[in-house]
Amino acid sequence: MSDSIKQNSTDDEKRAPHFDNGVVEAHYGDVEDPLEENEVFKKTHDGVDFRTVGWPRATVIFLKVIFATGVLSIPSAMYSLGALGGALSVIGWGALNTYTAVIQGNFRNAHAGCHSIADMANVLGGPILKELVGFLFLIAYILCAGSGILGVSIGLNALSTHAACTVWWSFLATVFVATTASVRKFHTIGWLTWAGFISIFLAVFIVVIAVTTLDRPAAAPATGDFDLGYHVIAYPTFIAGITASATIFVSSAGTSAFLPVISEMRNPKDFKKALFVCMGFVNAAYLSFALVVYRWCGKWVASPSLGSAGPTIKKVSYGIGLIGLIVSATLYLHVAAKYLFVRILRNTRHLQQSTAVHWSVWLGCTFGLSSLSFILAEAIPIFNYLIALTGSICFAPLAIILPGAFWLYDHAHYRSGGIGKQALYYAHCFLPLLGAFICVGGTYGVVQSIINAYADGEIGGAFSCADNSNST
Repeated sequence: MSDSIKQNSTDDEKRAPHFDNGVVEAHYGDVEDPLEENEVFKKTHDGVDFRTVGWPRATVIFLKVIFATGVLSIPSAMYSLGALGGALSVIGWGALNTYTAVIQGNFRNAHAGCHSIADMANVLGGPILKELVGFLFLIAYILCAGSGILGVSIGLNALSTHAACTVWWSFLATVFVATTASVRKFHTIGWLTWAGFISIFLAVFIVVIAVTTLDRPAAAPATGDFDLGYHVIAYPTFIAGITASATIFVSSAGTSAFLPVISEMRNPKDFKKALFVCMGFVNAAYLSFALVVYRWCGKWVASPSLGSAGPTIKKVSYGIGLIGLIVSATLYLHVAAKYLFVRILRNTRHLQQSTAVHWSVWLGCTFGLSSLSFILAEAIPIFNYLIALTGSICFAPLAIILPGAFWLYDHAHYRSGGIGKQALYYAHCFLPLLGAFICVGGTYGVVQSIINAYADGEIGGAFSCADNSNST
């Protein structure tokens, strides 16, 4: 029976699955799928088999989704919160985002037909909530792709010493990202995730080492006394504090992007293996890297942080990390496009058949959404603010409010259980409240910060040709 399941993947889990009770998929009668009759993507010989990702490869995809633009923005957030407050924020938000990712994965696997968090919202609140959450999901990852495009334009400006208009660099980045994101399967772009993760990790590691060799931060005055701006405990204003907190929160909050990857896993129940490896590594790296960079650069840290060790190291780090920035934007765009693609073609033969409709819809999703990402990247051209805005508007509902509601939905009986179960139930009632606070308070803080930045001349204007890498 196991021979009937497609096993032509080069991934590292090719063992035959354990069969508890066989279920024959009606739509693709040539393949028995005894494990997940409720999956959106079916195992098939006739069409495109999306179900080819093992948990080790899923781990790398998860790593590249999370360990991306967040690691470049945390050090500057430390200045607002101080070393202690920043460290506690990294640990606290990392632990919470890991837990809510477990809730999302468990809920997805427990309910039929859940490809994305929008499908899970349909279980929770019907079609209206599904459409609202689907729209929010799209906006979230369009903004994330925009932050990646912005990062690539900064890197190209740094490498070329602003040899061309920034809008032109952003446009080239958008075209390249849309092209790479148009590869249809997560498994196929798996090698890109390895290259992207290694490149961005090495780039950040080089900067971390380099800043410790400098007598003073590269952006500080060349001579004379200066204020480093390093504080163990800081006393930020509400706007500065909530913006910094939203920045750190969003650095590990993109866990809703894991759900479409889980839908392409050979065994979706293995998602926790990939999740714990990913989040454990990411949070340890975030904490160590950010504390070192903040300790040596203080308020003079660059945004993104790859520019914090001077012009030479900036070119080296962006040269190495450019692949990682491109892959980050590619994955974010792929996640958004895959959601829209499934939303349009679901329950039709075109979803897994390489028809003209299949390809036209898929390419329309990738290139159409990349155009929106380009526009948003040029409209909000400050890296940290774009990241924080994404966290407060989009990921507070997706990564805190909804997971709390999912848990309460599946554990409603805990409300009338013993003391321990009741305590758990009411503890999870806190999650939607926390998410609402970050959503409202964070959005207010970030929008006010953007307004202040325009007023102070930190942002030259939307679609500006000005150098965004501070290389000239």
